[in-house]
Amino acid sequence: MPVFYRLRNTLQRYDWGSTTALQGLLGLPVDGEPAAELWMGAHPKGPSYAVPEGGGEGVCLERLVRSAPEALLGARAVEEFGPRLPYLLKLLAADKALSLQVHPQPHRARAGFNAENRRGLALDAPGRSFLDDQHKPEMVVAITRFEGLSGFRRPRRILELLDGLSGELVGRMRAALSARTTTDGVREAFTLVVHARTLPDVAADLDRTVADLRARIAVGTASPRADETAVALSEQHPGDPGALVSLMLNRVTLEPGESMYVPAGHVHAYLSGCAVEIMASSDNVLRAGLTTKRVDVDALLECATFAPGPAARPRRVPAGGGLVDHHAPIREFRLTYGRPGESRSVALAPAGPRIAVVVEGTVVLRARDQEIVLRAGESAFVPHEAGGLAARGAGLLALSQLP
Repeated sequence: MPVFYRLRNTLQRYDWGSTTALQGLLGLPVDGEPAAELWMGAHPKGPSYAVPEGGGEGVCLERLVRSAPEALLGARAVEEFGPRLPYLLKLLAADKALSLQVHPQPHRARAGFNAENRRGLALDAPGRSFLDDQHKPEMVVAITRFEGLSGFRRPRRILELLDGLSGELVGRMRAALSARTTTDGVREAFTLVVHARTLPDVAADLDRTVADLRARIAVGTASPRADETAVALSEQHPGDPGALVSLMLNRVTLEPGESMYVPAGHVHAYLSGCAVEIMASSDNVLRAGLTTKRVDVDALLECATFAPGPAARPRRVPAGGGLVDHHAPIREFRLTYGRPGESRSVALAPAGPRIAVVVEGTVVLRARDQEIVLRAGESAFVPHEAGGLAARGAGLLALSQLP
């Protein structure tokens, strides 16, 4: 079995994507069209194609894994996850906000997927919400400064941000939170907002609230980031009350190399920037607004959690050289990120399925006395049977693996 497989990956061109970032990394023409995500993995929607180092015919990574699961994944991974790669690695580049969204828990993903199958919905049907039967906890590590929203603020802090804003909807949010400054109050206020998108007069009502936010910013608001985020989202998605949800969520900034974990059920939205993203191998996204894609408010509400608390940060452990391991409390993945350094090879990931992608510069990987050189934008799959892996080089490396 080859030690390394070079990958040819799927590029997703969603409308929120950057018009320059991934194009520059991958050497693609800058033609004004957005490129949002580069997928590296074996998900059926966008599997990578694997070519043995040294040449040969490329094969779909999903098919390759199924042909020899224990050799490529390892017996432990096959026993726990079956004959499939349990994670999906992405490079993400956002110029605009992603949707207001939630990823389902394992039992809800299975139930939703099976229910839509029983209804006879094709996987590409417009009314489809569950695209597979897997949960989708995820983690991002910032390449550039990365902005997002994740998890709910404390109810009293939300009330402070809503104070003084006019509009019927924002008044109903205040009333719900004033009556119950608890998780139940957060749930009720959120539910009011996301259901309001179908009301005929919501756009005019939202305009009144946004006008107050702009006025507050003009005179020197005490909460500039919160107010400016809501205004920016209202401009990107006119008439969408999801902009008001941003006042309920924690505003998060990640500097390069910092990370954030998003558990299943966690309400979130990424706003801008470039990041490495790793998740359980799923494309289940339930949306409630701020998107041109399918919105399924009822499914999102069934899966969402509403307990206030800060955005989750993974545990960070030095991994040698300039590399850091980012550990989320999940069985499907962990991520090593940083610069190995040129002075010596750094030992990494002794076993299991691994995907390496270089974000900047050049990195050399070594396993079983063989080497592969990866330059910016290039990636490789390293099977379990390759054994211990080492890296050297001044380039910026992201390596996905099992915990």
